[in-house]
Amino acid sequence: MAEAGDENLYAAARDIARALGKDPSAAGDILQILSGYGATGNTSSNTRASTASRGDANLNRSLNSLERQISSYIVEDRPIWSDPVDSRSFLDAVDDLLAMAGDLRSMAGDKSVAVCISRADELIQQVMFRLQEEFAYVMDRASDTFDSDDEFSGEEDNDIGYDQVIIARPVTDYKIVIEPLQSSVIGDLNAIAVRMVAGGFGKECSRVYSSRRREFLEESLSRLHLRGLSMEEVQDSPWQDLEDEIDRWIKAVTMVFRVFFPSERLLCDRVFSDLPVSSVTDLSFMEVCRGTTTQLLNFADAIALGSRLPERLFKVMDLYEAVEDLIPKMETLFSNKYCSPLKHEAVAIQKRLGEAVRGIFMELENLIRRDPPKTAFPGGGIHPITRYVMNYLRAACKSRQSLEQILDHTGNDAGSETRPLSVQLIWVLELLESNLEGKKRTYRDPPLCFLFMMNNGKYILDKATDNELGSVLGEDWIVKHAAKLRQYHSNFLRSSWNQVVGLLRTESPYPKLIENLKLFKARFDEVCLMQSQWVVSDEQLREELRSSVAGIVSPAYSSFVGRLKASPEINGRRGEPFIPYTVEDLELRIKGLFKER
Repeated sequence: MAEAGDENLYAAARDIARALGKDPSAAGDILQILSGYGATGNTSSNTRASTASRGDANLNRSLNSLERQISSYIVEDRPIWSDPVDSRSFLDAVDDLLAMAGDLRSMAGDKSVAVCISRADELIQQVMFRLQEEFAYVMDRASDTFDSDDEFSGEEDNDIGYDQVIIARPVTDYKIVIEPLQSSVIGDLNAIAVRMVAGGFGKECSRVYSSRRREFLEESLSRLHLRGLSMEEVQDSPWQDLEDEIDRWIKAVTMVFRVFFPSERLLCDRVFSDLPVSSVTDLSFMEVCRGTTTQLLNFADAIALGSRLPERLFKVMDLYEAVEDLIPKMETLFSNKYCSPLKHEAVAIQKRLGEAVRGIFMELENLIRRDPPKTAFPGGGIHPITRYVMNYLRAACKSRQSLEQILDHTGNDAGSETRPLSVQLIWVLELLESNLEGKKRTYRDPPLCFLFMMNNGKYILDKATDNELGSVLGEDWIVKHAAKLRQYHSNFLRSSWNQVVGLLRTESPYPKLIENLKLFKARFDEVCLMQSQWVVSDEQLREELRSSVAGIVSPAYSSFVGRLKASPEINGRRGEPFIPYTVEDLELRIKGLFKER
């Protein structure tokens, strides 16, 4: 009974301190006053010593009482938080212990007080270890009752208890907040966290919390079907498999940074609210997010460090743009000192992705250079290298803004070559045209050389007209290339049909006219037969060429026939000379020139 009275006396001292507006740590002084209350006004030095001794005894008895109360919980095999009444009573005892420890430290200097401080600290350590176990129990109890078929929601339901914990499922609506723990669970965790931080065990509390929340994130991430490839596995995987993985990665990183991490930040803030410093909250959030963030960034880094084959450009660009979109979200979420290394790593990986893009363009140049002329391409049509390069560049320019950022502004180390996007593309096209010039020499027939260049030049011009590629190349390039196309057209007519028509442009005597007519017919038939097998895929170009040929041949033939018929040599002869074709016959034959493929 005496010990209970002393404990009540100590509690009264703390209440008086608060009522007087003093710090509760002043309770020790007030306790000594109360301990001597009732003594005579003529207190002697022996009386003062007796009072101090009695105060020390009261502190010891109060500490003994708290130790017995707390120890009864610490030795329990069952979790304290399995019973709300026990958990509340235990927290009250912990609060009293922490307050007493603070009071004792305010009275430090006396040897007997130092002994009490040591005992209190030892008891606090035991309490902290037990609170750490209880913190883990509360989190585990929530996760153990998780139903994998539960949906997550942005709404809070206060009627949902421990047995209805919610976990994230893949969604497409990013304007949501996951509530993975219910308010009652968060309240219990916060109550424990506040005491652990007060007892100097903030890091231990953070460690337990972050380990459990990482498991939640890993489970949630697995639902997004990421394979979690290592750097080596990425390097060894077929590109087609990696293309699919990149698509999944972009969806996953969007979900993680727009839904999972913001929700984790809100949860962290609630669990660790009411703390005197924010470092525990920030540290816990970083530890929760670090593993997932590192896994995601490592995949992007592995792609950046991989092969520079040209076909990889488009998915690498997708990754670059996804990381670029990610960085502002990281600026917001990872604004504290603990998370800043993660943000810096994302920036570095984006730079490496940009370097990969530049390397891919260099490999594209090498691919064009390494495509040598082997045999003549049948019919002088559009060469596969032309189709590949033009479709490649046109598709690349759909990411024009990012390409300009990569090639024009960022990531160039000192001494490295800087080549803006427009210059880069013009250079690639110059390499292509140079390559085509080499290929045209495989044709023995000069007109077919010009037709080959005309076909490929028309394809290049069409692919660069009225789109982003043409906008990057600029109007000057378009005009110059159109002029080249007209020159190829002129050279084709001059090298083939001008020679045919030349047989009709003569003022020779009648016998020579008849001979030239025969030569014309033979040559006309030969050229028509040959050029009917040549390829002009573009319908507009095909019709333009036919019209140009007819425009040269028909007037010349009509004039020639007219001169032949008017020749004095046929006066007095019976009938007219044999005319193999009418003008209409010629034009019909000309319409059969060139096939589509």
